[in-house]
Amino acid sequence: MVKVTIDRPGCISCENCWTLCPDIFEQNPDDGLSEVAEQYRVDGNPAEGEVPEDFADCTVEAADSCPVTVIFVEE
Repeated sequence: MVKVTIDRPGCISCENCWTLCPDIFEQNPDDGLSEVAEQYRVDGNPAEGEVPEDFADCTVEAADSCPVTVIFVEE
């Protein structure tokens, strides 16, 4: 498993993460910010997730493409 964390208050809703890795990231319908898809959240927290290895590459790609660097991945 790969751990992913989003600093949601710093998100600018650029759409990069959920476009590059839609299985892991999605747009919150209430505030428009990025969040971890519900099935991968830790304790229901939209800012923290545990991602299967199958999605590690796209998770890292999404983090690397974030223009405000608010997505953190720990492998």
